[in-house]
Amino acid sequence: MTQNLKHFIEGAHAEASDGARMRLVSPVDEQEYGSAARGTAEDVDRAVAAAHAQLEGGTWSRLHAGQRAQLLLRLADLVERDTALLADMDANAIGRSPMEPRMMDVPNAVANLRAAAGWTQQLEGRTVPTGGYMGTPTLSYTLREPVGVVGAIVPWNSPLMITVWKLAALLAAGCTVVIKPAEETPQSALHLARLAQEAGFPDGVINVVTGFGDVVGRALCEHPLVAKISFTGSPEAGRAIQRIAAPLFKRVTLELGGKSPQIVFDDASFDDALRGCAMGLFVNQGQVCAAGSRILVQRSLAKPFAQALAEAARAVTVGDPRQAGVQMGPVAKKAQFERVNRYIQLGQDEGAVLLAGGVSRPEKGWFVQPTIFAEATNQMTIAREEIFGPVGTVIPFDTEEEAIALANDSSYGLAATVWTTQLARAHRVAARVKAGAVGVNCWSPLDANLPWGGLKTSGIGREGGLPGALAYTEEKVVTVLLPA
Repeated sequence: MTQNLKHFIEGAHAEASDGARMRLVSPVDEQEYGSAARGTAEDVDRAVAAAHAQLEGGTWSRLHAGQRAQLLLRLADLVERDTALLADMDANAIGRSPMEPRMMDVPNAVANLRAAAGWTQQLEGRTVPTGGYMGTPTLSYTLREPVGVVGAIVPWNSPLMITVWKLAALLAAGCTVVIKPAEETPQSALHLARLAQEAGFPDGVINVVTGFGDVVGRALCEHPLVAKISFTGSPEAGRAIQRIAAPLFKRVTLELGGKSPQIVFDDASFDDALRGCAMGLFVNQGQVCAAGSRILVQRSLAKPFAQALAEAARAVTVGDPRQAGVQMGPVAKKAQFERVNRYIQLGQDEGAVLLAGGVSRPEKGWFVQPTIFAEATNQMTIAREEIFGPVGTVIPFDTEEEAIALANDSSYGLAATVWTTQLARAHRVAARVKAGAVGVNCWSPLDANLPWGGLKTSGIGREGGLPGALAYTEEKVVTVLLPA
């Protein structure tokens, strides 16, 4: 069925101001299956005005924390009700197996919305003892207030989940939002906005403007009434957002991907580490910001582990993810297909040993075979740059010190995994690896109550947990003179 999607502004669907549209193309067969409004700066201005009006005397501004919590809980119930629909929207748009978002992304989104209902009650001020004012005692206290209108710019790899990470926290804080979904995946954000309306959120609190980053994203970053930008995507785009937002002193949260190490020590459970490393490489076709694509393996295990990982890669059934038995679909778009293949060829050119997969040339669709390189070094391009595809690089190490040094020898610092049965080693290594999140004997354990974000090129700020909600507030100081 052809999809003809429109913006969602102030509770109503709307075409682009100039009537322009953009194509939606299936990565499975490269066929156009619909279109969406191609947003303009004027569309962004309308959406921001609606969001701002709700903060300046609108219904939303008059709701107390408990009322916001009830709305979040209702929205969570509606998202849970529409699990299959939302999962299929995201899966079809990027060629992913629908089972993955049904099992992971949508439940995580529901959990975040329910957790955020609790965060509304925890955004507390504090009293601060002071020395008084010119000899007169005072009472000083702080208030947590919403930062304002937020521009939420969302990537295409896990659209619903990442949209909700931002949305749940900013709504808990009392902000309003204009969401700019990726041009390839606008469906779930638009449906989420409709569900929010069904839940009872006032029109204008949640707006969605579809379109391209260089127009819609830029307009959000430049708009004087947008107080904060929350962005998930590439470091290149993150740098551009900081440059644009800086003159207006906008707050920014940036989650910019990674080149996450999985460190496998020789005392680890071989089978557990193998399953975990394969999951970290191949979930969502490897299109995951925390993908564990650098597999650091203690030398005594390096060859057998690389061979076993290659066997796991060859066992993955690649094809139309809507068909029974298929485990991996295509990557999301043509540019990504070309990017991944370019890195695979570069790995071979630089001397890494190809054990499975390789450059893919499908007749139709953007399918990439799961690929494993061995006998690599941490200086190779495939070990240093984010590929964002099902490609793993096995790098041997000798000592714990060397493993930590290799893990930290990266411009990224989003996530890491440590595979070991030695408790003391697990804590030592986790403490010294420079990453925002470290899993021990588990890859990328996400939870609604845990903050998420990175160091270095992986970005600034945190999403998730109470810290994620606090990031959408400003702390105001009030001082009252208390004369005798």
